Amino acid sequence: MSMKRRIAVKIGTSTLTLGTKIISRGKMEDIARQIIELQDEYDVILISSGAIAAAKQFDKLNTDDNDDLVTSKQALSAIGQPKLMQLYNEVFTDFGLKVAQCLVTHHDFDNPISREHTYNTVTTLLAHGYIPIINENDTVAVEELGILGDNDTLSALVAVLMDVEKLIIASDIDGIYDSNPHTNPDAELIKEVTDVEDVKPFIEELENGLGTGGMTTKIRAMEICEGNNIEVYIVNGSTEFFIKKTLEKNMPYTRFS
Repeated sequence: MSMKRRIAVKIGTSTLTLGTKIISRGKMEDIARQIIELQDEYDVILISSGAIAAAKQFDKLNTDDNDDLVTSKQALSAIGQPKLMQLYNEVFTDFGLKVAQCLVTHHDFDNPISREHTYNTVTTLLAHGYIPIINENDTVAVEELGILGDNDTLSALVAVLMDVEKLIIASDIDGIYDSNPHTNPDAELIKEVTDVEDVKPFIEELENGLGTGGMTTKIRAMEICEGNNIEVYIVNGSTEFFIKKTLEKNMPYTRFS
């Protein structure tokens, strides 16, 4: 068993695409370089969105106005998930890193037997030098697509299950602000949070058309990690070397402890 410290990193669609409509190989390379620099000290677990974006990038799904939205997204996810992993494998292999796909549903965290198998699988992968890349199995689960958000909740469940030291949630913003920074130029970043209830009044969601998550689901992730000795960081994933800079406390973020 690896004795390294464990961190979980949630990569949202907006981070993987850098705000565009296609997956950024450059951002994947950025993540790979960071893992290489950190691997002597840390085991890194990735929770990655991006399957639907990958499907839209490489294929067109013919739908009509009568198609169910969730069903269409499930089909897109089934198309895009192997393409997303293909991209991860190509990029990470160039850096000498090995990747493994783990698809789960939230029900896997409710069942004690499934929890044990998931824990053992991820632990074994880490012990053999593989980077686990975890995503929701959207083909059979609709929670991710309609309710729980863009893998923020899933990343917290993984963090608790795998007993990680830190959970870094990459967003398209530096963290939680005391008002909406998109509409208020005087909004100030909240750097430290000790009580989740203190920041809930500041949350105002805006649809960005990229991922399905928002700040509400990140607050939910904090609540899941609360009491489990896990530090949660909300950071801007577009920043180069955002994982390493967060660990070095060398970039803006909101930290929950």
